Amino acid sequence: MEKDQARIDKWLWASRIFKTRTIAADACKNGRVTINGVNVKPSRPLKVGEVVDVKKPPVTYSFKVLKCIEQRVGAKLVPEIYENVTDPKQYELLEMSRISGFIDRARGTGRPTKKDRRAMEAFTEPVIFGFDDDWDDDDDDE
Repeated sequence: MEKDQARIDKWLWASRIFKTRTIAADACKNGRVTINGVNVKPSRPLKVGEVVDVKKPPVTYSFKVLKCIEQRVGAKLVPEIYENVTDPKQYELLEMSRISGFIDRARGTGRPTKKDRRAMEAFTEPVIFGFDDDWDDDDDDE
């Protein structure tokens, strides 16, 4: 028997939009899940036909609810649960962020540059105390 409504946090987890129910509930609490432009609490009932917007920076995904479920389903059954109605511009935004990658990254984030790596190696390499090549034994005899 199919339910006519389900909790939004359970639905987000059951439909494989979030990996765990805790993450889904936190997304609701932090204002990253909206229905009809209104932020929702994790316990809000969800109905068939509603459009759920989920912000996963830099993209906002939109899903039209086809079934209200609270039990997690296999990945093959996901097309029966919701229809992805995300605006194509959001996917362009995602692709642009992938392409830009390390361009405009804040200093200190991501992998170190070659210059940074050399500076770290110079700092962490042990100093070897030895004799200079110019040192001469004959100076002591005088």
